Formats: sequence, structure tokens, C-alpha cells
Amino acid sequence: MSVETKLSLKEKLGYGLGDGAANIAWRGVATFLFIFYTDVFGLSPVTVGVLMLVARFSDGISDVLMGVIGDRTKSKYGKFRPWILWTAIPLGIILSLLFTSPDLSDSGKIIYAYITYIFFTLIYTANNVPYGALMAVMTGDDKERTSLGSFRMVGAFGGGMLVQGALLFLVAHFGNVNPEIAIDQLAEEKFRVTISAPSDVENVNIKTENGIADFIWDDSSLNSDENIPTHSKSFSIEANKEYAFIVSGEPGLEIASISLIDQKKGYSNSMYIMSVFLSLFMFITFYTTKERVQPPKTQKNNLKRDLKDLVRNKPWLVLLVIGLLFNIYNSIKQGIVIIYFTHYLNNQLLAASFLVALMLASVAGAMITAPLGKRFGKRNLFIGALLFSGGINSLFYFLSPSDVEAVFTVGVISEFASAIFPTLFFVMLGDAADYSEYKNGRRATGLIYSAGSFATKFGGGIAGAIIGLVLGAYAYDGQDATSIEGAIPGIIMLMSWVPAIITVIAAAFMLIYPLNQKKLDEVTTELNNRRLQESTN
Repeated sequence: MSVETKLSLKEKLGYGLGDGAANIAWRGVATFLFIFYTDVFGLSPVTVGVLMLVARFSDGISDVLMGVIGDRTKSKYGKFRPWILWTAIPLGIILSLLFTSPDLSDSGKIIYAYITYIFFTLIYTANNVPYGALMAVMTGDDKERTSLGSFRMVGAFGGGMLVQGALLFLVAHFGNVNPEIAIDQLAEEKFRVTISAPSDVENVNIKTENGIADFIWDDSSLNSDENIPTHSKSFSIEANKEYAFIVSGEPGLEIASISLIDQKKGYSNSMYIMSVFLSLFMFITFYTTKERVQPPKTQKNNLKRDLKDLVRNKPWLVLLVIGLLFNIYNSIKQGIVIIYFTHYLNNQLLAASFLVALMLASVAGAMITAPLGKRFGKRNLFIGALLFSGGINSLFYFLSPSDVEAVFTVGVISEFASAIFPTLFFVMLGDAADYSEYKNGRRATGLIYSAGSFATKFGGGIAGAIIGLVLGAYAYDGQDATSIEGAIPGIIMLMSWVPAIITVIAAAFMLIYPLNQKKLDEVTTELNNRRLQESTN
């Protein structure tokens, strides 16, 4: 069969579902794990930031090792497909354990977080490096691979939409604590609300369904600095103990208007469901795809030679840095958005609608990447998308909590452009693999694609560290209303100009990327001629 095979729609959709599964895990972790660790599990932001960074130091070794193992795997299913099958269930299990909150001491919680998070990154590596490499061996046509890359990103953003759009609503459903609620009207838009619950709950969040009303504690022992009006309050409940609030700013308040959510139970049960979808999608990817491109028949296993070729591959080196930078950019945005909506806009559920809007923009951005890439070239498109997305994103700095429409508009436009980054990146890694074979007569696809997994995870780790250090500098404590209010400037920084700076640096690096379309056409033609000669010998 020709390696220039035009892939069927079924195979492209099946491949795309694999990144849908991966993004249930990755976007679920990038978007919700930080706030779960700080607001639910009770870890400090600095502890979480250090954890996310430390866990990444092993990634450079594990990603390269997985690339080497993938290139040397021999099975009736190929080199890379088997790993998708073998890791489908373990990845779902470890994702569930990440969002499980056992009753441990403070040090026990830190140890549990380190163990589960490090195992998550290792299993994710064993799944995602082979998955990424699979794209480069499904077809030898670089233009067909660009189309496949668009389907991959549509799947990725679809998986992200599933977890980011549905999770908070599932948290609200599974986290219902069935409280006793009483409301006494004090004035036209002022009420005294008392609540109690039949059992202890470590972390609950109270707000109105509309998210409009302001809450303060009905406690005369608290001074004004300690009892700031906010649209929601997070606290711990003791069984059958009464808690009282003064709620104002929302007329006609009724018991049904009060939302009280057990975030620990809600997050855990919701992520268990997502893990089932993750494993199912991975199985579909395995059964619907096929490997076609093989290394040259004369190629012998030589790890030293493969590593030497890798570090001399200029396109790969540039992409490694670019991938790291744009993943820092995206991961800061994803990691801060729930905190931004919860504590700055004071409407956590609105974040679900915002994230769905971003995913829809991402799908559009992914689908338009192929035609724009043909018109402007991949490198030029990448540079333009970086600068445009970062520039628009910096506008968050000027928005107030009441500018909801502007928040959505800025977010959607910025995300539309940023969706182009990963779509191009993984396609360009395939180009780098072709370039290595063209230049050196050898192919190490898994090793090349290890850069994608490394950049994703290490970029996410650096982003987590940045978020943790900035919030730590502002003394953020997700379970203390006063510290949350003092950290608002840091939250705005992380949502706006901090990630925007990253895009400028990345655009500067992309200027030295050496593969233009003319060179790619030359590489593709030469490699197809070589493979044709091999098949006739």
C-alpha cells in the first residue's frame, strides 16, 4: 500500500478521538487540578506549584525513553498503536485517583499528591508519545498529515469541551449536600440565610444560583476586613451546626435559589465518569487506525546514532522550545480560569459556559489551520497566531467583574488563534521526522514525537509553578475569603499580561525555524521516491 494513502474519514475521526481522550485527562488536570488541590484538598498554592514543577524534571528522560521504546516495539499491531491499547485503562484509573481526596494528615496529603501526580505524568507519557508518533506513520503525505492534524485538534478540543463544559455542572449535581436552609427577609433585597447539614463536609461553597447576591457572615466578632462581601463563600461544615449569612443584592430570594456544594465529593465523582469516557475513546482510536510508514529496510537499531541525529535536527530543536513556550502560555490560561471566574467574577458555573465557548472557538481555529497553512506557510502562520492571541489576551487586564460579555469576547478571539499552535506543532513534528530521514537516511518517529509530550507536560509544570508562585506572593488561600480578596491583582495578572509575554518570546524563536513549504515539498518528493524504490526491490 502506498505511504501516500489518502486516509478515510473514519480513520481520521478515530484518530481524533484519541486526542479527545488525552484532553479529558490533560485539560481536566490543567484546568481543575490546581483549584482542587488548593480549595478542596487543602494544599497551599506554593506547594502545588512546586509539586507541578518537580514532577516535570523526570519528563525529559521518560519522554525520550518512551520514544526510544516506541521506535523499537514490534507487534502485529505496529510500533505505536499497541501502547494506546495497553494504557487506555491505566490512564483512566490514575486520572480518577488524582481527583480522589483521602482523609490524610497534611504531610500525607502532600505525599499522596506527589505519588499520584508523578504516576499520572508517566502513564500519560506511555500513552501520548506513541499516539503523537502514530500520526507520522499513518501516511507519508505531509499535506494529508496536515488534514489529519486538524482532525486531531478537533478531537482534542472536543474532549476539552466535554470535561471543561460538563464537569462543573456534574460537580454541582454530585456535590449536593441536602442542607437545611432557612431564609428571613430583613429588607427588600436583604436576607438572613441560615444553613446546616446532617454530616461533616470538609469544603463547601455557598452562592445563589444566579450568582448575583453578596454574602457576608452574620458574625459581629468579625471586623470589616475579615468579612468582605463576595458572591460566594467557601468553608467547612460541622454536622448539625448552624451557619448564618447576610445576603443582599438579589430580590425575591428563595430556598431554591441557594446553592451549597460539597466540592470534594462533586469533583471526585465527576472525574470518575470522565475517566470512563477517556478509556472508551482510546479503545476506538486503537481499533480504527493503521500504521503504514516504516523505517528504511536497511536501518539497524542504533540508539547512539538516533540521539546524535536528534540533537543535530534544527527543526526539531526549534520546535522543542516553541512547544514548551506555547504550552506554558496555554497552561497558565487554563490553570487560572476557574480561579478567575470563582473569585474575581464570583460565578464559578459561568466558567463552564466560558470554557465551552473557548472550545468552540478552538474547533474553528483547528479547522481553519490547514487552509491558512497552505496560504501563508506554517512558520508564518504560527508567528502571526502567537502575536495575535497574546495581544488579545492581554486585554483581560482592563476588564472588571461586570464586563462579562467582554470577558467572553476576548477569551473566544484569543482562543481561536491559540488553537492554531498545537494543530501546527504536531504536524511540524512529523515534518521534522521526515527531514531527519531525508538528511540522515534513518527514521526515529517516536523519539521525534517525544518532544511533543515533553513540551506539553513540562510546559504545564512551569505554568503551574508560575501560578503557584504568583498566588503565593499574594498570600492566596482558597479556603479563606480575606486572602482571596487580597490575591485578586495576582489573579488578573495571570489571566492577562503574564501569558501574553510568553507569546512574544515564542514568536521570536519561530523566526529561526528552517523548513519552508518549498523545502518540505523537496523532502516529501525525495522520500516517496526512496520508498517506491524499496517497495520494488
